[in-house]
Amino acid sequence: MSLTQSIEASASTSSTRRWQMPDTLVIIFFVAIVAAIMTYLIPIGSFETQEAHYVMDGVEKTRQVVDPDSFRYALDDNGEPKLAPVSLFAGGGDVGFFNFAFEGLTSGSKWGSAIGVIMFMLVIGGSFGIVMATGTIDNGILRLIDKTRGNEKLFIPALFTLFSLGGAVFGMGEEAIAFAIIICPLMIRLGYDGITTVMVTYVATQVGFASSWMNPFGVAIAQGIAGVPVLSGSEFRVPMWVLFTLFGIIFTMRYASRIQKSPTSSYSYHSDAFFREQQSHCSLDSRFGLGDWLVIGVIIATVAWVVWGVVAHAWFIPEIASQFFTMGLAVGLVGVLFGLNGMTINQMARSFKQGAATMIEPAILVGCASGILLLLGGGKATEPSVLNSILSAAGSAIGQLPDALSAWFMLLFQSAFNFFVTSGSGQAALTMPLMAPLADLVGVSRQVSVLAFQLGDGFTNILVPTSASLMATLGVCRVDWGDWLKFIWRFMLALLVLSSVTVLFGHYIGFA
Repeated sequence: MSLTQSIEASASTSSTRRWQMPDTLVIIFFVAIVAAIMTYLIPIGSFETQEAHYVMDGVEKTRQVVDPDSFRYALDDNGEPKLAPVSLFAGGGDVGFFNFAFEGLTSGSKWGSAIGVIMFMLVIGGSFGIVMATGTIDNGILRLIDKTRGNEKLFIPALFTLFSLGGAVFGMGEEAIAFAIIICPLMIRLGYDGITTVMVTYVATQVGFASSWMNPFGVAIAQGIAGVPVLSGSEFRVPMWVLFTLFGIIFTMRYASRIQKSPTSSYSYHSDAFFREQQSHCSLDSRFGLGDWLVIGVIIATVAWVVWGVVAHAWFIPEIASQFFTMGLAVGLVGVLFGLNGMTINQMARSFKQGAATMIEPAILVGCASGILLLLGGGKATEPSVLNSILSAAGSAIGQLPDALSAWFMLLFQSAFNFFVTSGSGQAALTMPLMAPLADLVGVSRQVSVLAFQLGDGFTNILVPTSASLMATLGVCRVDWGDWLKFIWRFMLALLVLSSVTVLFGHYIGFA
C-alpha cells in the first residue's frame, strides 16, 4: 500500500470513528450531566395532593393526584425560590451526581422501576435460559418454518396484531420481554433481524397501549382523573387503534422485506451474529419428541395463566416473575427426565445463571436511567423538585396558547415528560390534574386532553432509554440503543405526525 493510500485509509477510519454512535451508557451519562446542571438553574417546587374518585367496571376507585392550584416554590431564608443543586457526592442516602448510578439501581420497589424491573429481568432471563438450553425452541422453530414454508410473511402481521391487542386490552409491556426471547431466534431464522423482533413484540404493545380504548393502566386512569366517563370514546379510539396498528404492520413488513433481501443492511446485523452462530448447529433432522412437546405445553400454559392473572387479578411484576420462574423449573425437570440436550440438574443451574447474565447490561442501563429522575428530585408531587417546577411551568405556558395549538402542545408535552416518568399511571396522576382543567380554560375538551396524554405517553416508550421494558427487550434481542435510534427515528417521526393529526382532528370534530 502506498503512503497516499495509507493516509486515505487512516482518514477514512478516523471519519468513521468520529461519526460512531455513542454507547447507550454514554448517552445516559451526558443526560445525567444535563439534569444535574438543571438543578443549578431551576428552583424546586411541590404540589399538594387530593383524592380523585372515578368508577371503573362498576366499582368506585380512588387515586391520589396533584391539586393543580397548589403549586408552590420552596423558599430560602430570604423568601426567594430555592435552588437545590446536586453535589458531586452525597452521603446519608442523598443523591449526588456520582451517586446517581447506584441510587438509580437501588431505587423503587419490587412493584416497579428500577429494582423491581431489574429483578424481573434477571428472573425472566434465567428462566428462559433453561428453556433455550433444552433445544426445544430451536428445533421447534425449524419445524415451524418447514411446515409454513411460503407463508413466513404472515408471522409479522399476526404477531404485531396480537401484541398490539395485548397492549390495548390489558396494558401489556413488560411481558413482551419474555416473548422476545423466544421470537428473536425465529425472526433470525426467517431471514429478518433482532430489530424486527422488537417491532412485533414490544413496539406492537406500545402501539396498542397508546391507541387503546380500554387499557386499565393508561386511558382508563387518565379518564377517571380528568372526570371523563371511564372507557368512553371507544367509537373514536377503536378505529384509531386499527389505524395505528395497521401503520405499524406496514412499516415493519416493508423493513423486514428489505432485510430479508439484503441481510447486511440491517442495523443490528453485527449483533444478530450471536443468534446466527447458535443456529448454525441446528438441522432439520434434529429431534422433536414427547419431551419437547411437554416443554411447549408448559410454556403455553404459563403464558395463558399469566394473561389470566393480569386480566382477572391485576398481577404485576412480582406475580408474573414468580410464574415464569416456576415455568423455568418445570421445563428444566422435563429436560432432565427426557435428557433434552443432555440436561442435568447442574446444567439447569448453569443455564439459569447464564440466562440471567444476559440481562446484566440492560439492567444497568435501566438503573442508571432511573438515577436521572432522582437527580431532578424524584417523581413525587409532594416533595420539592425540579421536575415539579417544569410540570407547573409547562402547564402555564400551554394555557397561553390558542385552543388547537394548546391541544397539540399537550401532546408534545406529554411526549417529552414521558422521558422522566415512563409509568403510564404515574404520568397520568402527575399531569392529568393539570391538563384537564387547563383544557377547559383554553377551549379543548377533556377527552382530547386524555387523547394527547395517551398518545404522547405510549409512543415515546418506543424511543426513550429511560423505559425499562424497552431497554430489556433490546437487551434480550442484543440490539444496542444507538442502533435502535438509527432505525426507529423515522417510525417515531411518522407516529408524531399521525398523532398530531389525530389530536387536531379530535379537537375540530368536538370529540368529547
